[in-house]
Order: sequence, then C-alpha cells, then structure tokens
Amino acid sequence: MIRRSFIALTAATAMAAAAPVWAGSASKDIVDTAVGAGSFGTLVAAVQAAGLVDTLKGDGPFTVFAPTDEAFAALPEGTVESLLKPENKDQLVAVLTYHVVADKVMSTDLSNGMTAPTVQGSDVTIMTDGGVTVDGAKVVAADVEATNGVIHVIDTVILPKG
Repeated sequence: MIRRSFIALTAATAMAAAAPVWAGSASKDIVDTAVGAGSFGTLVAAVQAAGLVDTLKGDGPFTVFAPTDEAFAALPEGTVESLLKPENKDQLVAVLTYHVVADKVMSTDLSNGMTAPTVQGSDVTIMTDGGVTVDGAKVVAADVEATNGVIHVIDTVILPKG
C-alpha cells in the first residue's frame, strides 16, 4: 500500500506557484482542467489522437502525470509528429497511458522509492529526495484536483521501460 509521507514544503511551493493557472480546476474533469490550463496543448492533442478523451473524462479516479508543452518540445525532433500519426496509435497510447495511474494519488501518498502501477502496465518510480520526481521527471506542480482525479505536472515526457 502507498505510504503517506512527502516533502510538504515542495508541494506547497509548487502549488503556490501554479495556483492562478489551476483556479477552479476542482469543478472540471482531468481533460477540461488540462485544456483550461493552457500549457498542455500537445498533451491534449495526443490524448485526442489516441482516442483517450472519453476515458480521461470518465469516472476515474485517475492520477495523471502531465507533461507540459515544453516537455514534449524537448523530445528529439520529429518524435511527437511520428507518435501522432494514425499508424503509430498503439505506441502513442502506450506512452500516454504510462502517464496515468488508475487511482487518485495525492502528494501526501508519496514516499521515496515507491512504485505505482500505470494503466499502460508498467510501474513508475517515485522519488522524494531533493524534490519529487516520477521516473526522473520533476514534479513542478502537485495535487491539481479534478472531478475525476488529480494531475501532477511534470517537466519531462516519461517513456515506458523496454
């Protein structure tokens, strides 16, 4: 089970910095929250191309580790365009579902070295020493609540192992 421990100062600082972006997010689902934030255009386009909009608008609960547009832009040139092609839909779905946990995991649920199973089927590893990371991606805003789960904003696109 997920142990309850977290570096509270990190989460509080991250949330304070992101508060204006996420105002009113708790009354919207995960997709609408991401759309409203304005910094997840690539993620939203990828979710649409993968046919996952209805799923992420569903009851949940879900935890989404949401890469920013800058995170997608940092991928090697042509990666996003390639993933968005219809013939690569299975690969896109695998990458996106690797960013989703089928449970609501708040920052207070995290502990150093814990793993969480993703919808894709592989586990992500959470580290809390020196700031929170998910498979090495830094959490830059935590606990953005939505009606069907929570979003943790990350600075890097994480990729399934293997």
